Amino acid sequence: MHVFDASAVLAMVYQEPGAEEVTSRLDGSLISSVNFSEVLQKAGAEGYDLNEVAALLRSMVDGIVPFDDRMARETAGLWQQTRVEGLSLADRACLALTAAVSGVAVTTDTAWATLDLQGIAIHVIDR
Repeated sequence: MHVFDASAVLAMVYQEPGAEEVTSRLDGSLISSVNFSEVLQKAGAEGYDLNEVAALLRSMVDGIVPFDDRMARETAGLWQQTRVEGLSLADRACLALTAAVSGVAVTTDTAWATLDLQGIAIHVIDR
């Protein structure tokens, strides 16, 4: 199961380098509602219609996972291990969801390549 970071989804939305690889990982994919919100915010800032982007994303991923109190605790727990790399709340939400489903986090953020998080698999897409 693949869990998408906002950067991976945005590469697909904007048809940037790496978009094809993201598309090839859609089957069985999830995104945290935090990352879903980040995608919408960034796409909206670029002038994309939020409703269209939301509909597109819902049609592509198998699920948008709510950010509940369990995910909030798991996300907060990752801060100490990821703060040196400057990971955002949304980045950590993606990683927490990845751990919860024993999946693979998919991102284009090269800073994630240096992370060594016990039990969390990360795939950085080359751009």
